[in-house]
Amino acid sequence: MPTNGKVAIVTGAGQGIGLAIAVRLASDGFAIGCLDYDTDTAKKAADTIRAGGGEALDVKADVSQRDQVLRAVDEVVARFGRLDVMVNNAGLGPVTPIEDITPEIYRKVFDVNVGGTYWGIQAAVKHFKARKPARKGDVVGKIINASSQAGQVDNPDLAVYGATKFAIRGITQTAARDLAPLGITANAYCPGIVRTPMMEGIAQKVADENGKSLEWGLEQWARNVALGRISEPEDVAACVSYLAGPDSNYMTGQALIIDGGMVFN
Repeated sequence: MPTNGKVAIVTGAGQGIGLAIAVRLASDGFAIGCLDYDTDTAKKAADTIRAGGGEALDVKADVSQRDQVLRAVDEVVARFGRLDVMVNNAGLGPVTPIEDITPEIYRKVFDVNVGGTYWGIQAAVKHFKARKPARKGDVVGKIINASSQAGQVDNPDLAVYGATKFAIRGITQTAARDLAPLGITANAYCPGIVRTPMMEGIAQKVADENGKSLEWGLEQWARNVALGRISEPEDVAACVSYLAGPDSNYMTGQALIIDGGMVFN
């Protein structure tokens, strides 16, 4: 893998979209901090990158816990000497019909999805501020947050998840405005239906209710995609690669939809 001397941290890097992002950014030349609440999957992600010739460090962190996020980011910076990109990817997406929402579900999903985004931003800004832009408009650090197609429009039975993803769009816009004078950009990516363990769980529930297979369940979601297929994690990682790279330096406060044609703005 090439090296560009820069460092990116990806939360939820152990599987699904997070793993694809970590691998893609490593192929782009970044050293990667692989953060995950599961020690084993974090290590597997880092091992995958190292096996391909890249640099990676695995760190256990529950993103709902502010102190763990701050510590993990500090650990990555201590190992690699700097931080350039923070990808706040970790998230939960349970099926939650309105009548079934409990205080426990509400708090857990918001603590991970929204809280994890706040704490990731705070941890990154601490290190980004160590570098000053040489001139107005120069970029010294990038924050990239995981929103969703469900953060753009309503989705049935995803009232809690969708609310967190709408919130992340708002956080991203405010962060972009507040942090621009420091040379820090903030953008979000909005995946649609992605074949991940989380999505397969949702599709399996629909399939089980109808006595059908997992593939049938996934196909029901694909019907809403203009390009006719659900996306793979690598599709989303390509979008994040753009946001992490220099070609997006003049972009901030945006939420890019990468959903194969579900939401048109």
